[in-house]
Amino acid sequence: MTTTAPHTPDQVAEQLAGRILEAGLGAFELLTIGLGDRLGLYRGLAAGPATAPELAARTGVDARYVREWCEQQATAAILDVDDPAAAPDQRRYALPMGAEAVLLDPDSPANVLPLAGFLESAGRVMPAVERAYRTGGGVPYADYGVHHAQGGFNRAAYTGRLVSEWLPAVPDLEAALCAGGSVAELGCGVGWAAIALARGFPAATVDAFDVDPASVEAARRNAAEAGVADRVRFVVADVTDPALTGDHAGVLAFEMIHDLADPVAALRTARRLTHGPVVVMDENAADEFAVPGGPLDRLFYAASVLHCLPVGRCTEPSAATGTVMRPATLRRYAAEAGFTGVVDLPIADPMFRFYRLEG
Repeated sequence: MTTTAPHTPDQVAEQLAGRILEAGLGAFELLTIGLGDRLGLYRGLAAGPATAPELAARTGVDARYVREWCEQQATAAILDVDDPAAAPDQRRYALPMGAEAVLLDPDSPANVLPLAGFLESAGRVMPAVERAYRTGGGVPYADYGVHHAQGGFNRAAYTGRLVSEWLPAVPDLEAALCAGGSVAELGCGVGWAAIALARGFPAATVDAFDVDPASVEAARRNAAEAGVADRVRFVVADVTDPALTGDHAGVLAFEMIHDLADPVAALRTARRLTHGPVVVMDENAADEFAVPGGPLDRLFYAASVLHCLPVGRCTEPSAATGTVMRPATLRRYAAEAGFTGVVDLPIADPMFRFYRLEG
């Protein structure tokens, strides 16, 4: 079905108002999903269908609030309900078949639940974002408190695809890790990529760096729980620091170059840390600006407006890259850092682009 573009001011107003209303509804519902996750309500329903009072007893949440939440979730077609005509406390609610992959399994590719954390964060820091826009300043990454949401959003890809699908596209680095080599990761966040590498290559070691202490603390806990803390070293460090050196088989920089005030300095660090390839993964931004944009372009630009550009402008001078780092921009940064070649890796992914930097 083809939607006809509006032509008159009234048509434009009607269509735009409807779109904004739909976006607001989605935002409100996403927050209720985040609330259900925080309260353990989805986990409580994983034990089996329940009335609101039964679910309240399972989770230790007030029964009247649980009833309201269950009714809202059923109205939004997120939960199933056995008999809508039953008395409020007699209706039994259940997770639809397949919903656990989205709402409860952190390693499922379908798990997009962490999006709720991004929305909560954006609301929390909006006054600071407004100040940054008015003054040309920035908003520190730590102020967003979004490291768990960011880690959760990428976890499934790192856990399920990094070793089995992505590393085979870099055969020399894969062989080095199989042989017990070491790899460095810049901007490791809460550690899921480093942990996946340690699990996938039992003889290898990983040195992972991040400037955010809260992320590094969480990464250390995650590694300990995964049983790989003896082979993954998480370090609080500024990856643009020229004193950061090492000798690794390769360096990974996953979804972080665009956040930096000085991406060229970080890429210079990557060159110092390895005698092998540097693999950069970043958003799958289109080669050129075009409108209207698809869903991913819209997501990348919204993230840039609210988060990545303000974070990248906390330090001056700043490259002010933003989330939408197009391939030509990355190639320019790589050349300025001293790399002689940038190769597009043959990894198909709707969300990310992969580059191998050499020289």
